[in-house]
Amino acid sequence: MGFLKDLHQDLRASRAPAAGFVTIGLFWGSFAGLVPDLKAAIGASDGVFGLAMFFAALGTLAAMWLAPRIDSKLGARAMQGAALCVALAFLLPGLATTPVWFALAMLLASSGSGALDVIMNTRVSGIESDTKRSLMNLNHALFSFAYAGAALSTGLFREAGLAPFYVFLIMNLCVFFLIPMMFHKAVGFDESDTSASMKVRTGLVFFGGTIILIAFMSEQATEAWSALHLERGLGGSAAQGALGPAILGLTMGVGRMSGQFIAAHVRETIVLQIAAVVAAIGLFIAAAAESLTIAYIGFAILGVGVSVMAPMAYSAVGKRVSNQQRAVVITRISVIGYTGFFVGPPLMGGLSEMFGLATSFTAIAVILLLVSAVLAPGLRKQ
Repeated sequence: MGFLKDLHQDLRASRAPAAGFVTIGLFWGSFAGLVPDLKAAIGASDGVFGLAMFFAALGTLAAMWLAPRIDSKLGARAMQGAALCVALAFLLPGLATTPVWFALAMLLASSGSGALDVIMNTRVSGIESDTKRSLMNLNHALFSFAYAGAALSTGLFREAGLAPFYVFLIMNLCVFFLIPMMFHKAVGFDESDTSASMKVRTGLVFFGGTIILIAFMSEQATEAWSALHLERGLGGSAAQGALGPAILGLTMGVGRMSGQFIAAHVRETIVLQIAAVVAAIGLFIAAAAESLTIAYIGFAILGVGVSVMAPMAYSAVGKRVSNQQRAVVITRISVIGYTGFFVGPPLMGGLSEMFGLATSFTAIAVILLLVSAVLAPGLRKQ
């Protein structure tokens, strides 16, 4: 009962950014479930699709650099404005018929998503500082549950013959009910305060950002490509393919809810080392799977392991900086982290073109092991 009471208090304390995390989860979950249809609609190969997503990631990084200024300018309305941009922009990929138009549509959608991501993570970090409680895992768990629900629903919509545009429209309607909840006072960001920025330790930003990069790259690899692996490689139907990203989202949600409890008792860097190994094992299993059931098990294990990596890294870094530095540091590690969306699509698409999707997943698993062996111990020393 004590845990449930604490959980309720944590939800109340972070309800505004929590609505932002749900928003992001709804759109990227539906996108993951729609990848086979979107890819077919624009007539793209694996490599071309990966390249389109590569250019779309440019918008994410640009928006992330601007996010603290957007937060400062819009104040309490910042998350609401970013969420509205995300909702409207995600209608466009459903209308794209060529790789170029798809890349431009995803550029806009990713830009809004990137801005909202930085703002809501900065807000959660600030609330953590005020309440002296760990909230990152909880909020990232809400993203995962929303992602899983959207991916699973999208599979059913596809089975019913619903076009991608109308699936995104349904998600828009859901988000419009969440936007009023996102009114929240701004976390201070002073562009003239260069002294706070200059004092940020480079090692802290590097190790924290790189861990998030690998976590996001691993998530993205499964979100965007698991449906293809299940349908094309293992003969699954549209609903069975969508179950891959849905399982990932569900297990990530469960893992992050567990991380909410674990974070109060175990050092973040130790959790990161264990989690990276678990995630790598999951991807190895999924890559080698010869049946849908084994692949689902692999993706589930991946979800449990990778689930806590980004929130634990955000939390570990947030504890090591001052309130004045927080917006700057969150922005920097987020920008480094989201380069995973640069590296992920061309890496997955290129390896898939040459060797198949199973090899692509194996490569990501090997990279995950670097977190346990090198990066988490490095972050611990900062």
